[in-house]
Amino acid sequence: MSDPRELSLTWTSPAPDLATVAPAGDLDYATSDALTDAVAVLLTDRPGLRELRIDCAGIGYCDSYGLSSLLMIRRRTRAAGVELHLDNRAGALERLLRVTNTLEHLTGADGPAREQRLDT
Repeated sequence: MSDPRELSLTWTSPAPDLATVAPAGDLDYATSDALTDAVAVLLTDRPGLRELRIDCAGIGYCDSYGLSSLLMIRRRTRAAGVELHLDNRAGALERLLRVTNTLEHLTGADGPAREQRLDT
């Protein structure tokens, strides 16, 4: 097993109603709260936000706590009326979402064609 990677978050806002975050590192018990907390602040500070895109390409590992964090983010974005997208999902994350039957709940997708996905 490789050493855990710290999580860093890179934010962009290409439009007033759109924000994108690119997490890089592991989304696990030790790091997931940073993403969940940052999204909570974003939803509070940006009342005009209508779309949040999470670019998942930099996520190396996601455990059950990371998945729980993504589900919490989904609940919070839905409550705020913000559309959530999980873009560029690598194979391991895609499999986790499929095995746990959370893919459609998190993305509204019927399959990988619905959102951008990395094939690995």
